[in-house]
Amino acid sequence: MSAHAVDGKHDGVEGLAAAARAALVREIDADGVWDEDPAWREAFAQVPRHLFVPFYYVAGRGGYERRWGQSPDPEVRERWVLGAYADAPLATRLRDGELVSSSSQPSLMARMLVALRVAQGDRVLEIGAGTGYNAALLAHRLGDDDLVTTIDLEPEITESARQHLAAAGYRPVVVTGDGARGVPERAPFDRIIATCELPTVPRAWLAQCRPGARILTPLATGLIALTVRDAGHAEGHFLPTAAYFVPLRGGSRPEPDPVSLRGLPGRAREEELFRFLLALARGGVDPWDAYALWRREGRPGRERYGITVSGERAWAWLDAPEGPYTWPLP
Repeated sequence: MSAHAVDGKHDGVEGLAAAARAALVREIDADGVWDEDPAWREAFAQVPRHLFVPFYYVAGRGGYERRWGQSPDPEVRERWVLGAYADAPLATRLRDGELVSSSSQPSLMARMLVALRVAQGDRVLEIGAGTGYNAALLAHRLGDDDLVTTIDLEPEITESARQHLAAAGYRPVVVTGDGARGVPERAPFDRIIATCELPTVPRAWLAQCRPGARILTPLATGLIALTVRDAGHAEGHFLPTAAYFVPLRGGSRPEPDPVSLRGLPGRAREEELFRFLLALARGGVDPWDAYALWRREGRPGRERYGITVSGERAWAWLDAPEGPYTWPLP
C-alpha cells in the first residue's frame, strides 16, 4: 500500500493485502482463466485492488453495510481488506438505495481481459471507469499508461478513479463523458472494452476503431466479442460466460421495452439461458415463440448467438448471421 494511503493505525494492512491478493490470484489461476495469456496473472498479482476500493458496501438483511479502510476498528479494517480481495463484485456507489457503480468480480474481469486479446502497443478504450482498477490492470499489462483511455459519465466517479490510479502508481487518460459516444480525440483504438451493460453496439465505437480491432461489451446478460471490419461493419459471437453489469448511463442510451413472462411455464421463467434469448431478442419475438425455438434448437448456450452491425442495421442471430433466426437490435 502506498505511504500516503496508510497511517499508524493501519499497521499490518499491507502484509494482509499482499497475502489476500496472492490467494485471489491462486483462486483464479485454478480455473485456468489465464491459460491463453499468462501475462494477465502478473497484472492481477501486482495491482493492489484495495487501493481502488477505500470503501464499499456489502448487502445484508438490513440493507448495505459500509466497510472502509480508515475505520478506527482493526477488525473492520481487516474485513475491509479481505473483502477487497474476495472473488466477488463490490458495490462502490449507491444513490437512493440503488447501485450506480461497482468493482466487478475479479475472475470475470480476468476472463474479459483475456478475451480482449490485447497485444503490446494496442490502444485500448474502456467504457465505464468505475474505481479505476480495470484501467490499472490494462496499463500494467500493456506497460504504457498512455495506451489506455477510460471514460465515465459521472465527474465524481472519474475524479475518484484518477485518485485511486495515482495512489497505485498508474496514470492512464481518464475522461468524463458519455461512453456511448466514445473518445474520438484519443482514437483510433485497437481494442474497446465496456464494463457496463448496453442494449446495442454504438456506431461511434466502430468509427473510432482500426480495421481488425476487437470490441468486447456486455449485452443482454452476455459478453459479445466483435471484430471490426471498418467504420460501418462488425461481427462476432457471444462468449459462453454470463455477465451482469450496471447499465450504461447517458442520454444516448435507449431504454429497452419490458418483456412479460406471464403465462409461460415456471420452468421457462427460471431457465437462465432462455432469459438470455429473451433479453437478446427483446421486442423482436413473442416469448412463447422464443420458448418453442429455444427448446427446438436444443436449449442453445450463449456461444451459439452472435451480432452483426452493418451500416445502419444491427441484428442478433442464432448460429448464422444470415438466419433463419435473427432479431433486430435498437
